[in-house]
Amino acid sequence: METFESLVRAEFAPKTTYLNSASTGLPPARTVAAVHAAFQAAAAGRPADMFADVEAARASFARLTGVSTDRVAAGASVAVYSGLVAASLPPGADVVTAEGDFSSLVNPFHQRGDLKVRAVPLERVAESVRPGTALVAVSAAQSADGRIADLPAIRAAAHEHGARTYVDASQAASWLPFDADAYDYAAAVAYKWLLCPRGVAFLVVRDPDSAPALFAGWVAGERPWDSCYGPIGELARSARRFDESPALFSYTGARRSLELIEELGVPAIRAHDLALADRFRAGLTRLGHAPVPAPGSPIVSVPGLGSRQAALSAAGIEVSARAGHLRAAFHLYNTHADVDRLLEALSG
Repeated sequence: METFESLVRAEFAPKTTYLNSASTGLPPARTVAAVHAAFQAAAAGRPADMFADVEAARASFARLTGVSTDRVAAGASVAVYSGLVAASLPPGADVVTAEGDFSSLVNPFHQRGDLKVRAVPLERVAESVRPGTALVAVSAAQSADGRIADLPAIRAAAHEHGARTYVDASQAASWLPFDADAYDYAAAVAYKWLLCPRGVAFLVVRDPDSAPALFAGWVAGERPWDSCYGPIGELARSARRFDESPALFSYTGARRSLELIEELGVPAIRAHDLALADRFRAGLTRLGHAPVPAPGSPIVSVPGLGSRQAALSAAGIEVSARAGHLRAAFHLYNTHADVDRLLEALSG
């Protein structure tokens, strides 16, 4: 029986100390092989049925987030799906967001120009929902520093006041248990913690009629291959009406990456990632540094050290600089040795 460690060793062999999954996750070996084989087949004039990969990836994401497959749309960008949700709101609608949340989530609401968008501190999102609030839009985990939103409190406040909820799980999917069924909308790009190629994103929708299918192309038809010409006679009766024309090679890889996430399991990934993050936080304390408080998150942001990113990269340690902070993100392919190497570099 394969263990967590043996599965990871079979799929990953990074040549750097890679601690930057909050920016881009590393693709597993099976994903690299699948995409390579798909390109070879296409070049030989014998392309595989990559639309089957789209459906397999959709089903895998549905299982990971606890919803039925018909609730999941397959696309490429959270920003596109945020625009879709924004378009569903009436003029003057009150929208609550978190200060400094990722622009792909919040900017489409500002671009409407006729919505009342209120950005409040993350810890005050729930208490800021009030009678007349139409939507609460928040990331499950903050990109800049890993802080986790109090989703149960936000959900309860939204329910009390009749507001809809929209959660971006891009920085949480795979390590944070996430029940997408609890929200009106949930979206995530898959190239970070889900280890997929860029060009893969998902939207979970409670009610397909709650938003206009503004960018519906032929893949959004109930019978796609009968929807290639002229207006679509019937939109898909599921969330598939919000599909974008898929980046097929990316979805060929995504199918295999998501299979691996399912094999490893969210609880095991979470335990592994958090143990490394806690080791790093403890080491930072010994060095006299105080990271941004983000309990229960594998993303660790350290104020005042963002300027060290370039030198660390030159030394083969990949982290990121965000909002002036040094951001390290610990995922399933990282080890205690990776943590200790980063701490040693920072101590110098």
